[in-house]
Amino acid sequence: MRGARAGSKVAQDAGFRHHKPRPFAPEEFEPYEGGADPARVSEAAHLSAQAFVRRGIENNDPEISNRLIAVAEDEGLEVLAQLWSEAPAHSLPGALWRLYAVRAATMSKPEVHSARFQAGAHRAQVERIVAGVAEPPTAEELKKMTGSILTGAFDGDFAHALERTAAYCRVLVLGMTEHADAADLSNSDRGSKLTQQARALSKTAADLETCARLWRQGALD
Repeated sequence: MRGARAGSKVAQDAGFRHHKPRPFAPEEFEPYEGGADPARVSEAAHLSAQAFVRRGIENNDPEISNRLIAVAEDEGLEVLAQLWSEAPAHSLPGALWRLYAVRAATMSKPEVHSARFQAGAHRAQVERIVAGVAEPPTAEELKKMTGSILTGAFDGDFAHALERTAAYCRVLVLGMTEHADAADLSNSDRGSKLTQQARALSKTAADLETCARLWRQGALD
């Protein structure tokens, strides 16, 4: 990773320090009845996403990368993710929110996600050969790849990164479906819950694939 500060956790493995989310300062968003101005929140979501992705990829100045990484470390990605979560699915902040959510879910229950990934891996291999979809990353690869994107230190093919994350999600979906089928035999409620989660994750994968296509067309804002 280029431009990461010496001794930084980010410099070591593209991880983040986790901070308690901080309330937005009054001067950042003009309040109105009911909460912050949605237009200002949307603008902040898009501007921050542009800074982390486009400027991170396009700049050759290590100092800029350092500043972006510092924002992620010092402010806490939870705050930025809160902004991105309200953006449309097929937008740059919407794509970053999905990368953040997939990464956070994987890191919160690594054993569970590992078991699901393993359960879906064989079937995914067959489907990937037929469909020609992207190679899914391992959980560790996903952590590093999305970590570099979410700290503004990514300098690779962003569309391909979105597609690989989508492929990772689809492998998990296959594993979750197998686990749901098995759970139905002993606990139908658990099986139904897993099926619902798999459908939601499948939608996330589809959204990431759409964002990848829009990025290549220069239309992901």
